[in-house]
Amino acid sequence: MLDFGVIASNFRFLVVQGLFGLGGFAGGTLRLAIPAIVLGFVLGIFIGLARLARSRWIRLPATLYVEFFRGVPLVMVIFWIWFIIPQLLRLPIPEYGVALTAFVIFEAAYFGEIVRAGIQSVPRGQVEAATAVGLTGAQTMRFVVLPQAIRNMVPALVTQMIVLFKDTSLASIIGYVDLTKAAQIVNNREIKPFELYLFVAVVYFAFTYSMSRYARRFERRPSAV
Repeated sequence: MLDFGVIASNFRFLVVQGLFGLGGFAGGTLRLAIPAIVLGFVLGIFIGLARLARSRWIRLPATLYVEFFRGVPLVMVIFWIWFIIPQLLRLPIPEYGVALTAFVIFEAAYFGEIVRAGIQSVPRGQVEAATAVGLTGAQTMRFVVLPQAIRNMVPALVTQMIVLFKDTSLASIIGYVDLTKAAQIVNNREIKPFELYLFVAVVYFAFTYSMSRYARRFERRPSAV
């Protein structure tokens, strides 16, 4: 017989700590996902711009970065940072620092490709018109290209954010207490796997479905213009 009382009795630990990261120790799915999205996107902007640079010395390293991190599993990047970086720095790195660093480095490669594709989606005529009225290259990128590119990027960006949000569950393999790890901890004591992991699935679905609806709304908007 199903007993969802285990969710109610452990709600604070599962949601307040495991989901939001508000507790006595570092953890939380959203506490990891939100900074990873912001920092990964910022780094991705520079990588995307570097991929479009005329200089080969700028474009080639950015290309290698993207191709490398798109070709390896995220779990391997987490393990590399967890085992290798502390040995190189001779300093211990907490689970949160390891997870955040791994997600930012890894996701920046995907965000960079989205930025590159978004910039390339802007019609060439827009750039030529901006140059004709006397705008510099930097001004053209800031005031003409990027505003249009970001609008074109939104659906792909939201999709990648959804992927990142779901992938935060991988941080549990190094002991980071996200929602999945919190459910595992409770299950080790209560032995209620179906109820607990069903609750985790519902929470993930609620967040990802909301983000998907947001992305679809922006996908329809350009077609109506």
